[in-house]
Amino acid sequence: DNQTFGQSVAGNMFARPLSIDLSDILYSLADDVLGSETKTRYTNYLDPAFSSNVPVDFLQSQCTSNSQFSVPIQFGSVTFQQDVRCVQGLQLWRNSSTEINDELYKGYRKGNAERKINEIVAAYDFMNSNENLLNVTIWYNSTYKNDTGNQPLALTRVPRSVNLASNAYLQLLLGPTAKMLFEFVKEMPKPETTLRLDFSSLLGPLFFTWVIIQLFPVVLTSLVYEKQHRLRIMMKMHGLGDGPYWMISYAYFLAISSVYMLCFVIFGSAIGLKFFTLNDYSIQFVFYFLYINLQISLAFLVADLFSNMKTATVVGYMMVFGTGLLGGFLFQFFLQDSSFPKAGIIAMELYPGFSLYRGLYEFSQYSFNGNYMGTDGMRWKDLNDSDNGMREVFIIIAVEWLVVLGVAYYADQVVSSGRSPLFFLRRHQKNFSSSFRKPSLRRQGSKVLVQMEKLDVQQEIYPGKDGNPEKFAVRELSLALPQGECFGMLGPNGAGKTSFINMMIGLTKPSSGTAYVQGLDIRTDMDRIYTSMGVCPQHDLLWETLTGKEHLLFYGRLKNLKGASLTQAVEESLKSVNLFHGGVADKQAGKYSGGMKRRLSVAISLIGDPKVVYMDEPSTGLDPASRNMLWNVV
Repeated sequence: DNQTFGQSVAGNMFARPLSIDLSDILYSLADDVLGSETKTRYTNYLDPAFSSNVPVDFLQSQCTSNSQFSVPIQFGSVTFQQDVRCVQGLQLWRNSSTEINDELYKGYRKGNAERKINEIVAAYDFMNSNENLLNVTIWYNSTYKNDTGNQPLALTRVPRSVNLASNAYLQLLLGPTAKMLFEFVKEMPKPETTLRLDFSSLLGPLFFTWVIIQLFPVVLTSLVYEKQHRLRIMMKMHGLGDGPYWMISYAYFLAISSVYMLCFVIFGSAIGLKFFTLNDYSIQFVFYFLYINLQISLAFLVADLFSNMKTATVVGYMMVFGTGLLGGFLFQFFLQDSSFPKAGIIAMELYPGFSLYRGLYEFSQYSFNGNYMGTDGMRWKDLNDSDNGMREVFIIIAVEWLVVLGVAYYADQVVSSGRSPLFFLRRHQKNFSSSFRKPSLRRQGSKVLVQMEKLDVQQEIYPGKDGNPEKFAVRELSLALPQGECFGMLGPNGAGKTSFINMMIGLTKPSSGTAYVQGLDIRTDMDRIYTSMGVCPQHDLLWETLTGKEHLLFYGRLKNLKGASLTQAVEESLKSVNLFHGGVADKQAGKYSGGMKRRLSVAISLIGDPKVVYMDEPSTGLDPASRNMLWNVV
């Protein structure tokens, strides 16, 4: 509707020919319509167009043949040559805002498919302007495709577009000599301030992620170590059930992790790191407590996937460094990108390492801003801020802690303990089966300690060789042992002695048939049998870092020995296998000889006066004197 007036004003925008005053070059250039392909920066002391290798453009209605030259630009004590070139300026009329918007956004710095720049100074809507009123709206594009929002681009060139319209309007009314004096925009001078730079807030998310998550491979390798060396099953055979094992192990790792995190916060606060001192300690306590519980639960779950400690260690530390690097160079990029959907951030935080990184990132941002502005860091009220993701992190970590812990316990029962995936549904059925078969045992008399049915108790078939038939590991074995009987099994290698013992101690399930120990079925009541059973396995299952005395103290407590009775039982056991005198009892088991380890395994199997003891080649590796002593002990 105002096309004639708008085109008249636009005709005065590029009317003045370029003239350079070498005594004040920037002042001369300020009178012209300038453009540049250089991108503005976060802050500007001098427009980056005057310090780049790209020529500065000045817009004219027509360009002459000698329209490109160089001018000296002085920046402080440095002078350099800046190329200046003429570009023909066009006044283009568009009929709707849709066309303007389409050209501005689709034709601007990597925004179009051709990746070409349409150099549009601005779009001017003169609305109801006339000779008595200037009412103009200026459209510009401040969006760059690679702008992440971390350092928003300065808009110091926008005022020159405003001044261009104002000068053109004045020259239309008052003639070509009229103008509004306006040069360039630079930063406002500010009073001197002390630089406050807290490197802990800048490096916190990445560095502290590595520090905290270092606990994960420690917990993981400890669990896999007990699994690899069959110490877990050894403890179970001496009466430590799955529930108590989980509670004790979890409490131990939680105590270690809590002390570690407490030292982490105290040390950081003691040296004055703003990351710790500015943020509310109660928020930090809740965050760290929730995460270390999630980390321990995750270690229990991942431990079910490994049977080798070295492999678990490598994978654990790969997760440590991978989580930190992905968090610092990928996840943080999405956090700082305002266009990235919040749902995507929450989905990524479902990975525990990223939820840890997000929490540390929030602590870092609040402490950095608080230190820079002289205010506090994060407080509980700040959790309601729209940009604060700590509340979502709390919810995610708390829910994942409970879910992962439950899944880890279920996986442990199925993978490590060898139970059926539906073990919780079959318990009633097993108890019914056990109660159905026990009466036949009671008729045998109360003096029978071990009773076996005459069936193929282990249908493990070895293929025949050289025309020989297939061989069963254990077949047609039936026996009954009275209480107090010392029963030995003789046979060559491969006869099935170890297979028989493995079934009796719960390492191997019989394919058919069963055995009863004090009236308890090994198929259904093994947990109760373990409480009154001692085992000396074929291979020594010991902790390399514990002493012989510590081994016996531990297994003695599993057999409900306490106080003076425990001390006396440990001392007698050590003396019986000749490991008491000379400080041998206080040496680490890893420093024992093979014979000493064997004697310690025998002592472990006998402590606590078990009702039944299984020994698989207990005298292997012993000298004649030690062998005779062992026979006397048995």
